Amino acid sequence: MLTNESRERLKGILERLSSDQAVTLEERKYLYHCADKDQSVATWVHKARREQQHREPTDSLEKLLDELTLGSLDPDSQHNGKQEDLAEFFLGAPSWLGRS
Repeated sequence: MLTNESRERLKGILERLSSDQAVTLEERKYLYHCADKDQSVATWVHKARREQQHREPTDSLEKLLDELTLGSLDPDSQHNGKQEDLAEFFLGAPSWLGRS
């Protein structure tokens, strides 16, 4: 559970991130630390990064992944089943997504 102070701090960082303004390394570390612990924060980060990249979903699958806050934020990070192992593709997944 986030305190009001933490939520406001995260909100300020995310607003600057989404508008492509400067975010310090310490703020990024704090942001990603919170995102690893709280799925809501991870969703906020995902949406802020999408806004930062000004990316709009191009097809129905991309739109679904965007609404579910799934998929990569890196436009060059697409899985190629013929050349890549699917397990390697998901190595950077958030800790809450791991096997239980």
